[in-house]
Amino acid sequence: MKKDITRRDFLNGTQITIGASVGASLLSPWTIAFGAPNEYTLGKDYYPPAKNGLRGSHDGSWETMHARVMGDQWDVDKIDAEYDLVIVGGGISGLSSAYFYRKKNPDAKILILDNHDDFGGHAKRNEFKHGDDIRIGYGGTEAIDTPSSYSKEALDLLTDIGIDLDKFYDAFQQDLYSSRGMGFSIVFDEENFGETKLVTGYGQKSWEEFAAQAPLTDKARADFIRVQTAEIDYMPGVSTEDKFKILGKTGYSSFLRDYCKVDEQVINIYQNWGISFWCVDMEEVPTTAVQYYDGGIPGVDHTLPIRSGRGDDPYIFHFPDGNASVARLLVRKMIPDAVPGTTMEDVVTTRVDYSKLDESGSNLNIRLNSTVVHALNTDDDNVEVTYVNADTAHKVKAKKCIMACYNAAIPYLCPEMPEKQKEGLAFGVKIPLVYTKVLVPNWKAFDDLKTSFFYYTGGFYKQVELAYPVSLGDYKRSQTPDEPMVLHMCHVPLFPDIKGPDQWKQGRMQILTTTFEEFEQHAKDQLNQALGGTGFDADRDISAITVNRWPHGYATSNGLLWGKDYAEEEKPWVIGRQPFGNIYTANSDAGAKADTQTAIKEAYRAIKEIGD
Repeated sequence: MKKDITRRDFLNGTQITIGASVGASLLSPWTIAFGAPNEYTLGKDYYPPAKNGLRGSHDGSWETMHARVMGDQWDVDKIDAEYDLVIVGGGISGLSSAYFYRKKNPDAKILILDNHDDFGGHAKRNEFKHGDDIRIGYGGTEAIDTPSSYSKEALDLLTDIGIDLDKFYDAFQQDLYSSRGMGFSIVFDEENFGETKLVTGYGQKSWEEFAAQAPLTDKARADFIRVQTAEIDYMPGVSTEDKFKILGKTGYSSFLRDYCKVDEQVINIYQNWGISFWCVDMEEVPTTAVQYYDGGIPGVDHTLPIRSGRGDDPYIFHFPDGNASVARLLVRKMIPDAVPGTTMEDVVTTRVDYSKLDESGSNLNIRLNSTVVHALNTDDDNVEVTYVNADTAHKVKAKKCIMACYNAAIPYLCPEMPEKQKEGLAFGVKIPLVYTKVLVPNWKAFDDLKTSFFYYTGGFYKQVELAYPVSLGDYKRSQTPDEPMVLHMCHVPLFPDIKGPDQWKQGRMQILTTTFEEFEQHAKDQLNQALGGTGFDADRDISAITVNRWPHGYATSNGLLWGKDYAEEEKPWVIGRQPFGNIYTANSDAGAKADTQTAIKEAYRAIKEIGD
């Protein structure tokens, strides 16, 4: 095994400096602190959801893979164990792959390897302690979005692991904030609007009243009111089909500028409106997409008709920790002792016993802090998988292997793949983003301003919002402003002079080189900016901060950015996901969508490809 690992690294072609030796960072602090009865089993006190600071792709989870990208290799002769199936990645897709495989092969021996210190992938759980109270937040995947569109196999999986979607209608108190008169507000920035100013009541006040309070020029104010209120078709005489073709390749900002003819200040209001969803500014979001975002964005309704076939489910299918509870329920289904309890309610408050994930003699092992560096089809119709755990390389053999990791990593793990397949896997650049969670002892400042959501037209974070009001089992939502609250803030690196995937590569470098202190300071500054008028002081009134950074975040397909639409068989991700010997692919990248449905669907496809 190579002992020295370079301190220089590439992130999809972007070179950065790693601030500490990688060799040292590979040692799991949990293993050092608590030890284990063998080299893999985790200690009884091991509990990563309670960690604050930098989470998501935390230090120690990414350095080995990036060293592999740089060309480092680990040579291991001895095979430690043999399995029926080895799964690379313990996120929703990897766990679902194990679930589907075990349904077909109940006695199969399965190993799941994950580079993070927790399972779930992007479905990350954040826990905060406030006195005797525990507040829970989601560090990544936040909801079961539009379950009416889920495949039968995905819905059956949710049912089988104990999720009753109808229970969310009572668990999620949809009117908690609105019943207190709390709505949406905008913090206008000085650079684009001449002053930093908070204006409350967007969508609650009349558009004329809101515009009168906003720092707009007379023309911008009139244009803002017009696009909000006027029933105008801005493409008269153009057929509906041609409108969809044209506006499918027209960014929303260009639509406002070229068709609605609004002042540039109006465009600046909406320029970052959907950045936490699309992770680009509205110049690069197709106008055909904005009708369905947050109830629609102005100027489009009377130009583009709403097309049927879209799910109209309320956005309420949310555990307090997002889809981390889906991951927990999957683990409970397969390793019951690791996740005590029996219901979707008690999974929220149970404490996972991580020492049960990787026990000797178990037919299913989830091995954390383990980065795969090579998967090789062998002449005897097996796959040899090499991985690094606690700075030591190991090799196992499997009849089949599923890559449930990022597509972009697979060409480095399987360099023997055909070049066309590797190009297909490398095509989809995952989008970087950061979810920062802030614990405050109360939310009186928000209640005083009658606001549950602040949108920033400028600034590092795009938004700050109160936690979704969900109570399940023993976990009770923060019901009154006197109680502690988890705030959600979202940052997406944005470079107006860089377009398409190149900006995501640059953004990856940015968030990996941004310190926790910088993330923290931006959060404090913007909270003071929005709430300072109520007497809120971030230095005094913040109890804890967890920063979930995801340099490889959303999978995406954006025909506007790529300039073309692909036939199904020509889609790069479809070419990339084809079986390669006994190596298969299951992840959301394989469907070019960043949602749990796609993760489950692609897992089901991979298991079907494996066959009996």
